[in-house]
Amino acid sequence: MTAQLTAAVLGVLLAGTILFLVRRDHLHGPYALWWLGVAAATLILGVFPSVVPWLGVITGISYAPVVPIIVGISMILLRMLQLDIERSRQERQLRRLVQKIAILEAEMNTQRAPSSITDPAISTQLPEDGDWHENE
Repeated sequence: MTAQLTAAVLGVLLAGTILFLVRRDHLHGPYALWWLGVAAATLILGVFPSVVPWLGVITGISYAPVVPIIVGISMILLRMLQLDIERSRQERQLRRLVQKIAILEAEMNTQRAPSSITDPAISTQLPEDGDWHENE
């Protein structure tokens, strides 16, 4: 088995695994696209190994076999950046949600509190232990 065939088989297996995970709803759309791109790149490099020296010439890298490693590390760094951006967005959403819940709780407590407690007619009807809202 040649290295080209091994890379092509790995690309096909990776693509099949990704499609299986998407079908089982273990992997969502944007993430699946990313991994399908990785599988396609693996398949292309496996089927067309002459792409690597061509990329080396285009990018000016004199030792062409290092091109896939540089591209792979760059893709991993981009993926990590994307995950950090997504995590930051989720944390911001969670913080805003917690703030909204706190505001709603404060409004509910304000509505539950006797607004007319200064009204002597109503304030005399409240229980003296302060547990007025549980007696309703």
